[in-house]
Amino acid sequence: MKEKVRFLGMDVHAETIAVAVAAADGSVGSLGTIANGAESIRNLVRKLGSVEQLRGCYEAGPTGYVLYWQLARLGVECAVIAPTLVPVKAGGRVKTDRRDAERLARCHRAGDLTAVWVPDEGSEALRDLVRAREAIHQAAPGAQCLRRRPDEPSPDEITSRITAQSASLMR
Repeated sequence: MKEKVRFLGMDVHAETIAVAVAAADGSVGSLGTIANGAESIRNLVRKLGSVEQLRGCYEAGPTGYVLYWQLARLGVECAVIAPTLVPVKAGGRVKTDRRDAERLARCHRAGDLTAVWVPDEGSEALRDLVRAREAIHQAAPGAQCLRRRPDEPSPDEITSRITAQSASLMR
């Protein structure tokens, strides 16, 4: 007997992941909350059975793409979803992690979600480096020295040179 595809919806936070599964027969159920860690994710995938029949998704957010890469290494097809493009029912104001996970699983099964581009780990490391460099530049005026080349004069040296030149011109 051929297995049916199961759609996994995950509401991801820094410490936990709320998990729900939508089966091909139309049923949607919560699997509860797991820790956001490699071992917990590995156990979840093992518990759900064949990775060939499993499709996962979660909303893009501040936790990044680590979960995507973990699922991909385990052989699970995963999509990172644009949060602003997830369909929302009118009047559906009550938000819980469980309901969000079930909604993602249901919409993923229906094909109503829009995936975002997921960079590979090297591209993400480069993006992190650029962000860190920009943060240093904006952190404090004293951090300006980190931006200069070794042969460049400091801002104080430049100011004193300009002041000395201006004084000599005024004589």
